[in-house]
Amino acid sequence: MWKRKGIVRGTVTVLVISAALYTPVSAQTEAVSPEPPPSASAEAPASVIQNDEPTSVRINQLVDTAMYYYWHGGDLQQAEKEIFKGITLKGKYDVVEHAFREATILDPYNLDLKFSLASTQVIQKKLPEALQTYRQILRLDPDNFNATLLFAVYSKANGDERAFQEAVSRLRTIDPQRTAAYLEKLRATDEILAGRLNTAVPTGLPQTRHAIVILGYALADDGSMRQPLVDRLKTGLAVARQYPLANIIVTGGVPKQGVTEADAMSRWLVSQGIDQDRILLENKSTDTVENALFTTAILEREGIRDVTLVTSASHMRRALTVFREAGELYAKMNGGSGSVRFSHAASLDYPTIEEAQQVTKDERLVTYRDLLRASGIWAYPGKQR
Repeated sequence: MWKRKGIVRGTVTVLVISAALYTPVSAQTEAVSPEPPPSASAEAPASVIQNDEPTSVRINQLVDTAMYYYWHGGDLQQAEKEIFKGITLKGKYDVVEHAFREATILDPYNLDLKFSLASTQVIQKKLPEALQTYRQILRLDPDNFNATLLFAVYSKANGDERAFQEAVSRLRTIDPQRTAAYLEKLRATDEILAGRLNTAVPTGLPQTRHAIVILGYALADDGSMRQPLVDRLKTGLAVARQYPLANIIVTGGVPKQGVTEADAMSRWLVSQGIDQDRILLENKSTDTVENALFTTAILEREGIRDVTLVTSASHMRRALTVFREAGELYAKMNGGSGSVRFSHAASLDYPTIEEAQQVTKDERLVTYRDLLRASGIWAYPGKQR
């Protein structure tokens, strides 16, 4: 049952697609949209939506189709012929968008379907269309905090400061405490986006209760590491040699040929002389937000309060944003005395550091999006964070 406070929703049954979820953790491959590879183990949903089935069954089939194409892609010509007759599809996210749009027609009261439609529009950088979908939600449920917040943040990302401020004023009437908390999150994020990237090994950090966190990057199909991941590891290795008592956490849980990113990274570090006992594996995550949430659980378990984050320069600001958010969550949840302190070392994946310093509109958009996801607002309610 898909639910959200405010009004009655329709019913959608649980997905039965069997596949490992995957989102590359590099900003180079994940600017706004995830690019998951096809999976041989994934089961394609029924290709034809039958009009003689109950409404709930047809909605479920459309949601199955949407999420399958979201993760695995598929045959666009077949989708045009059998599911969306008369519509020219330009890519797999067209299938996702049209599937959720059709589902919202079958159940126009179901706000979770509309949230999913809007998220797909954001992935495609269709911000005007996404903002219009949030407006529809708010016309049906004017006091919906999440819809108002999403409308505010994506208005800000779209450069509409007036709409952002008007939405913030509305948020303050709905829940002033949560509004203040999210405004602080946005302030901290904007500070990170405006900050200077560091490519050198940080100095003056503690040797103990300190971890070097190296973020993964999608492996090649044969399980080998791509160059951006090797570059991240080389940067992390330099930091590890400067702080020989610090733990090293390697992240990434998407397997290729039975090898996860974390596995491959650990093996590489050991081959470079790092003691295996220093290395902790976070091998369940499928994207940057999960990197942050799952790694922070390890930091809490190990009592670590200082983290040096290592990733590509193009990925660093977004990573710092979501790791900060995850740290704040765990500090609050566990009643800790303080959140994690972050330093960073970026592997340069631009021709110059000056180019790396430039924040594009797309980077700002995806950073805001992942901040919201890390804060607990799922892009696809009940389906996918």
